[in-house]
Amino acid sequence: MEKNFLNITMRKVQFTILLIVFSAPTFPIGTKESRKNIPKIDFSCSGCELLYEQMKLEGLIQFNTFKAAYTGYIKLNIQNNPLLTVTDFNLPSSKKRMYVLNLVKKEVLFVSYVSHGRNSGGNYATSFSNRNGSHQSSLGFYRTAGTYEGGNGYSLLLDGLEEGINDQARPRAIVIHGADYCSEEVIRSSGRLGRSFGCPALPRELAKPIINTIKGRSLLFIYANQSDYLAMSEVL
Repeated sequence: MEKNFLNITMRKVQFTILLIVFSAPTFPIGTKESRKNIPKIDFSCSGCELLYEQMKLEGLIQFNTFKAAYTGYIKLNIQNNPLLTVTDFNLPSSKKRMYVLNLVKKEVLFVSYVSHGRNSGGNYATSFSNRNGSHQSSLGFYRTAGTYEGGNGYSLLLDGLEEGINDQARPRAIVIHGADYCSEEVIRSSGRLGRSFGCPALPRELAKPIINTIKGRSLLFIYANQSDYLAMSEVL
């Protein structure tokens, strides 16, 4: 009787030990191995619908454009910078299509016209390139840098963050600057804005205030619903 009781007790102990072992993590918590095996979190739009509503962006920015921009912001904003500038090349140049947003304060700081490259298209930008001399715009995520006075006046340096898509921004001298051909007067006379050599050019009166707001390592996103870009982008 006593022997049977001991056997039953031992089986219970063994079962408990096995239960603990198999319900525990398969790797030591906090080690390199554990971090390597944790699946990547999908940031594709965690919280962006709520933020879109809170910022009252409906009717101003297309939701799919904001969703793509916010996805990259979450992944690339290592500086915890609250600013995100979105340029929507799905829209024609005759529409205001650049938006400077403060995502922490939930404020829209600027809404502006912006020109695209002369070889990217007429009123709509439909062709894009990362190649020097193409005179086309480049899509994707950029980080703003410092300012300088150049041939186009007060200008903002940009660093392209997507390899093969816009990482030639510096060699190509793709910068934000003001331009006379980016104005409502030009739209009234020709039906669209004038075009740059690939730079996102702004109206003269807004260039300096926008540059001074977004300079210093904030994120800029230039978007168009292009299958080639979406296929190449590691951010999206």
